[in-house]
Amino acid sequence: MRKAYEWVVDHRKLVIAFYAVAVIVCAICKTQIGVNYDMNDYLPEDSASTVALDLMNKEFDGGVPNARVMIKDVSVPEALKYKEKLKKVDGVTDVTWLDDAVSVDVPLETLDKDTVENYYKDKNALFSVTIDKKKRVDAVNDIRKIIGDDNAMTGSAVSTAAATTSTVKEIGRIAVIAVLFVILVLIITTDSWFEPVIVMAGLGVAIILNAGSNLIFGEISFVTNAAGNILQLAVSMDYSVFLIHRFTECRKAELDTKKAMVDALTMSTSSILSSGLTTVIGFLALCLMQFQIGPDLGRALAKGIAISLVTVFTFMPCLILCTYKWLDKLEHRPFVPSFHGFGKAVQKIMIPVMVLFVVLIVPSYLASNANSFYYGASKIFNEKTQTGADTAEIEKIFGKSDTYVLMVPKEDKATQKKLSDALHKIPEVTGIISYVDTVGAEIPECYLDDETYSKLCSDKYTRMVLSVDAEYEGDATFDLVKEIRNTAGKYYPGEWYLAGEGVSTYDLMDTITHDMEKVNLVAIGAVFLVLLLSLKSVVLPVLLVLGIETAIWINLSIPYFTGQRIFYIAYLIISSVQLGATVDYAILLTERYKESRQTMGKKEAVIKTMSAVTVSILTSGSVLTVVGFLLGVISTHGLLSQLGFFLGKGTLCSLIIVLFALPGMLYLFDRTFIKKKKNPAVKQIAVTENNTEK
Repeated sequence: MRKAYEWVVDHRKLVIAFYAVAVIVCAICKTQIGVNYDMNDYLPEDSASTVALDLMNKEFDGGVPNARVMIKDVSVPEALKYKEKLKKVDGVTDVTWLDDAVSVDVPLETLDKDTVENYYKDKNALFSVTIDKKKRVDAVNDIRKIIGDDNAMTGSAVSTAAATTSTVKEIGRIAVIAVLFVILVLIITTDSWFEPVIVMAGLGVAIILNAGSNLIFGEISFVTNAAGNILQLAVSMDYSVFLIHRFTECRKAELDTKKAMVDALTMSTSSILSSGLTTVIGFLALCLMQFQIGPDLGRALAKGIAISLVTVFTFMPCLILCTYKWLDKLEHRPFVPSFHGFGKAVQKIMIPVMVLFVVLIVPSYLASNANSFYYGASKIFNEKTQTGADTAEIEKIFGKSDTYVLMVPKEDKATQKKLSDALHKIPEVTGIISYVDTVGAEIPECYLDDETYSKLCSDKYTRMVLSVDAEYEGDATFDLVKEIRNTAGKYYPGEWYLAGEGVSTYDLMDTITHDMEKVNLVAIGAVFLVLLLSLKSVVLPVLLVLGIETAIWINLSIPYFTGQRIFYIAYLIISSVQLGATVDYAILLTERYKESRQTMGKKEAVIKTMSAVTVSILTSGSVLTVVGFLLGVISTHGLLSQLGFFLGKGTLCSLIIVLFALPGMLYLFDRTFIKKKKNPAVKQIAVTENNTEK
């Protein structure tokens, strides 16, 4: 490695020029990357709802309804006019209302009350609208112009469009505040006014390179787009800071700056790589998820940390060597006080804290696995947002209803009639629009006009549009989906296809709950292996992983004790992210403790370690904490907001355990990983310490 580092510093102008070109190219590439805000698109391709939806889109132009639009205080003729306006919106492929289920030319009082009230109640008209996902933002905006702010709309297409619009603005705000906070932290914790400039320049290059190289994926998820850059910033910042500090130390012992930099790189390689590798592995574990948002985020973050590591070992040395004179000229007195007193305080309380830590392990683990969850996108926007308020208003009048579409072979109308009768017997099914229900099984197809026929039948299939009295998700909804699927399977074994928001959410729940155990076990196992190889101890990896995992359990147990329902996706993602992002703190503290034990006893080593590493750990940890809470506070997207709060609280939990509990664990298990030295000075220190304890 030393020869490689020598080549880098000898060709620093060439290296900087290469990175300058790469940054320009990646900045251009970034503008070409699409962002997908629809969670249902990330279901496995072989999930039942995905297969059904794809086939329905091929067979029928309209697709599956993904929006509900409510117009208040309208007559039937006025509602029909609104229907025609909605159908003309670019991106709207289908609009279904009462006239598709029954004839509205007769008095409504003579019609089935339940059927009528699915679409028209107390002079409020509710339309089921299908919006092309490629045009949903513009389509939703156009619909809003037609209906005005006094009326309401909801559904997955509306939520996705709202997320697309709001998240773009919110990410910009979060990024600006995060950068300003990072600069402030660096000013406080470094000894030169110019050091934050160098660190931010290196981080900026790495972030742009990662963001632009995401083009290889074609598009990225909204989670990756919102959290990827700021997580890379917060997690990889300490690599650059560590290198600069090592370079400063080496310059004091070496007059030749190039040799000092090579020495700094050589000395830093092991620590930075072990820290970075555990982070990369933690993120890569997300790639094992069947739900594709996990792999999307995992590979982008892992790639980002890998790029940050390469940048630290190549670009940063060149940048530092070109600007180190500014580091010297702009030196300032340290703003951070000595943490020697803090080290003494930790040494005094570390055993009681560790006992408390042990007591919390089991209850936090049990509570973290007993949470209540949201699996889909139905609760992403609360009632403080327009989308959430609209949803609540529609549900107040028409109830918490949904629309499913069931597609079956069209030839046998007698079997279709039997299926329809069976579905009508399900209490939650409040209405069905189908050939046998709307037209009648006895009416030949040739008597229908093309528009009516194309809505009900394709060349091979007929479809049944089911209005169901059910929420978009929940145990009752999932039971309903299973019952409808079982009913369809009785009459059309292996030949039925069911789609709808509630159906997709059921498959989403089924998919991601199977991901949890696999992802966590692989992440823990892989991190354990890296720690085993780097620390050369069996006990230390157990202590470090147990410490961070307990921090994760405490973090995820808080919603249980506060009665908060959480998004399962955030719950799943944060486990790997918190492990990968915060295990670095434990590694840094442990390695410094081992180093200190070469020349001093256990108690002195604890005090020395805490005095030396607390600033570094707090620097990185405070940034990650603030970034998390910024995402939580600013984002109106419920999933992203909750993921941010989890990140902020989880980092705080990890910091507390690393700074207060881990020293006690290292102290008590010291003999299992500290080899005895023949050095008489060390022996005398140990003897003195033992006598003092007695």
